[in-house]
Amino acid sequence: MARITASVYTSHVPAIGAALDLGKTIESYWQPVFAGYEPSKRWLANNRPDVVFLVYNDHATAFSLDLIPTFAIGTAARFEPADEGWGPRPVPPVIGHPELAGHIAHSVIQDDFDLTIVNKMDVDHGLTVPLSLMCGQTDPVQGAWPCAVIPFAVNVVHYPVPSGRRCFMLGQAIRRAVESFGPDLNVQIWGTGGMSHQLQGPRAGLINRDWDNRFLDRLIAEPDALSRVPHDEYVREAGSEGIELVMWMIARGAMADINGGAAPKVAHRFYHVPASNTAVGHLILENSQ
Repeated sequence: MARITASVYTSHVPAIGAALDLGKTIESYWQPVFAGYEPSKRWLANNRPDVVFLVYNDHATAFSLDLIPTFAIGTAARFEPADEGWGPRPVPPVIGHPELAGHIAHSVIQDDFDLTIVNKMDVDHGLTVPLSLMCGQTDPVQGAWPCAVIPFAVNVVHYPVPSGRRCFMLGQAIRRAVESFGPDLNVQIWGTGGMSHQLQGPRAGLINRDWDNRFLDRLIAEPDALSRVPHDEYVREAGSEGIELVMWMIARGAMADINGGAAPKVAHRFYHVPASNTAVGHLILENSQ
């Protein structure tokens, strides 16, 4: 059967994508950020999945204020990089996995979680920047991402947004769905967004190192308790955009220890500020075999 072997957590800062695309990775400002992902690229090369279930938020490209799904699963065979106002990123299209995506949608909806099924959409930096960080720069014409990707968009832009607890429970439903899929597939689940940052208002530029690192500690050791953190704490401590971290709870909820398995192994942990005006957090957890 299909199985989730690992979860990956990472920020998806748009300026990181620009730095990659413009060849700025060795500049003194950016070099520490990209150095933190070198172990991750080696890890992925040695632990290549068949499919990545990638949790991210759309930034008004596939969806707008006219239509705001709380949870949306991409079921197409192909997803093009989105034009976010300055042209699409020079990266390959994302190849989906319609069979597994359709199965997950059916299973999760029957498990009492309402999903929006999206058969066509473009994917923005929220999805492509994590792929670039983990896989490296890939030629947009001749190259390809090393695995299929199922995009899973979560509304963390316009209130009301889902609670951390709801996301954690959804992750458990996704694990059950994957494990009920017959073909033998190695699946990883990635949670993206965050960490602390605020883009507007009197607190613009807010970064909270202590809170971010406590979040990483708790994500590893006490995810159930962490899932109960209310929205106002995210906003107060991590800034208005820090609420993106609830998406990490989906990935954490899908790990084996939440269903009575062994504690996951920490394969890599990284934290750095700043990257643009955002704290960058990154974690790789492996399910115990």
